[in-house]
Amino acid sequence: MAPPPRRSLTPPVKSGPRYNNFINVDKVRVIDDDGENLGVMYTREAIERAADAGLDLVEVSPNADPPVCKFLDVGKFRYEAQKKANQQRKTQKTQDIKEVKMRPNIDTHDYDVKMRNVNKFIENGDKVKVTLRFRGREMSHQELGMNLLTRVREDVAEIAKVESFPRMEGRQMLMVLAPK
Repeated sequence: MAPPPRRSLTPPVKSGPRYNNFINVDKVRVIDDDGENLGVMYTREAIERAADAGLDLVEVSPNADPPVCKFLDVGKFRYEAQKKANQQRKTQKTQDIKEVKMRPNIDTHDYDVKMRNVNKFIENGDKVKVTLRFRGREMSHQELGMNLLTRVREDVAEIAKVESFPRMEGRQMLMVLAPK
């Protein structure tokens, strides 16, 4: 029977800001819990002052020289940072790619319906992939497809820009439009 696997001796990686004894620099710029700048002091002294106030010394700007630390409750600080990140994730708009499929010999009414959809998608802030599918002998008349995609591009010129120009992929001609 094999022996159980050994645990690594390295401590687990902490996420979030460094605080108290995890701050590994000699001197830091300190801001107290009222937001007042106490100046540059030794890290040990700053940790003691924070403990006297009943708070933690939290590194808020690690890339500054010297790093900026603040007297905070580290649990509350992490909770508020997590809440803020969740709120940002909730309000962020993701850009989808919507696809509109056509044929080279599309009728005018069908074309108008497809273009209404393209306009609606672009106004919602989504990208639109216009796919033109060729079947059978239509492959020998690719200029009809190119003319159709040129017409699409001209019809949406005010509200969209062409992100990728028409190109052939097998039996399909593709073009991607993005909102301006």
